[in-house]
Amino acid sequence: MREVMRHMLRTACLLSLAIVLSPPGTAGAAGTAPATLLVTDSLSSPNQTVMVEARLMSRGPAAPAGLGGEPLELLVYGKVVATAVTGEDGTARLPFIPKAQGVIPVQVRVAESPRVAPTEGLGHLAIWERRNPIVAVELAALMEALHEKKAVSDARSKPEPEGTPMPDAADELGKLTQFYYRVMYVVPSASFGGDRFQASESSRAWLKLHKFPTGYVLVVPAGEQAFGSKLDELHADGWKTVKTGIGRTKAFAEAFLQRRLDAVMVPEPAKGEAPRKAKVAKEWKEIRKKL
Repeated sequence: MREVMRHMLRTACLLSLAIVLSPPGTAGAAGTAPATLLVTDSLSSPNQTVMVEARLMSRGPAAPAGLGGEPLELLVYGKVVATAVTGEDGTARLPFIPKAQGVIPVQVRVAESPRVAPTEGLGHLAIWERRNPIVAVELAALMEALHEKKAVSDARSKPEPEGTPMPDAADELGKLTQFYYRVMYVVPSASFGGDRFQASESSRAWLKLHKFPTGYVLVVPAGEQAFGSKLDELHADGWKTVKTGIGRTKAFAEAFLQRRLDAVMVPEPAKGEAPRKAKVAKEWKEIRKKL
């Protein structure tokens, strides 16, 4: 019996030593940590370099933190077209030169890593000609009501936009974009705790869930002047066809009106809330008549 016990003990010790000395990866995925990979949308034109931004964050009971030094791959139509390594904050920028127009789905994934489990994130590249007419739509204008989720202690939970789509909003916007307009959805990062990556991810998910036409999700920082500043930046970059905005808030409408552009507010705001030159639609079925 003693010989048997000694043999079992010796075998256990050798097995433990083998596990400790094994190179990373040979023990399988058990040694890797789960993570979250988020991707923002990007806007560019054919044959011009566009940068796809991604952020890799830890996932677990502790507060999320950026994972630096991890290899990422950018895939377009299933083909790897760029690679990058995340910085200390977990972000990376991956370059790509698109050839054709359209809203292109892209995938960013963690390449082989001994530390992070296989993870991927999805986003869109809006590849349009600068002469294409673009309508900017405030996300809040698509919803009956928009609520912000309060911060929760569980770091694994994701904030999502809450709101029932306004009647006919998806259908009417689909008609606008079927032959003429490209659509840019404007989302305030403040609705997601200032996190532009999460704002982009969650807004895309909501739009897809409710069958809105695929477009470019533009996340703007907090502040009433934030979208106006972004509008100036777009025009300076050659996107001068962003001439019309459909929004819910006074600040959004004023960003267009102050630049002598067109703004439509939907639904009809409270008396005195609409700027003097703003057009007003009671419901989405009236929108096309206002443009």
